[in-house]
Amino acid sequence: MQEIITYIALSMGVAWASGLNLYAAILVLGLLGATGNMSLPETLQVLQNPLVIGAAALMYGVEFFADKFPGVDNAWDTLHTFIRIPAGAILAASAVAEVEPSLSLAAALVGGTLTAGAHLTKAGTRLLVNTSPEPFSNIGASLAEDTMVVAGLWTAVYFPLIFLVFLAGFLILMIWWLPILWRGLKGMYETLRRFFGQTKTRCLPEP
Repeated sequence: MQEIITYIALSMGVAWASGLNLYAAILVLGLLGATGNMSLPETLQVLQNPLVIGAAALMYGVEFFADKFPGVDNAWDTLHTFIRIPAGAILAASAVAEVEPSLSLAAALVGGTLTAGAHLTKAGTRLLVNTSPEPFSNIGASLAEDTMVVAGLWTAVYFPLIFLVFLAGFLILMIWWLPILWRGLKGMYETLRRFFGQTKTRCLPEP
């Protein structure tokens, strides 16, 4: 039973973390495996290859800086909608592939959905944060996300049951927050549409 909990926590942990910062998730697991601090499942041992670790570290460095600038972070998140979600599903499936093929497929479906939810929560929240004129809230949010990824994966590896409790709390919070986030983004869009509509009207010459 404990082994199953460990596999589930790792699978859902890497899926959740991928939605926030895919490269940090790969880098953390790769370093833990390469340094002998954890034994990665055979299907995830490719993450501890020096080439994979180096590529993940390089891309994490790019994201670390891109994620700190308002507007740039939104463009980065938009691009990574097509990268984080499939990658999270693949990593979630790979974490349990050696246990049972059917479990691997289930993990891909659930993990992909979890990655999508975490990604949308992150991207939408950052859009609202970027409405603030000062840059410090943006930098703080980015650092908090990176810290959550490292701390969350560490907990998933060493304290899987605690992580699953945390994940359940995150899912409840996400279900509560996403509708509020959607209304906030919709209101922001309507405000911008009215502003640009009025600006366009003022610029038109009088007949």
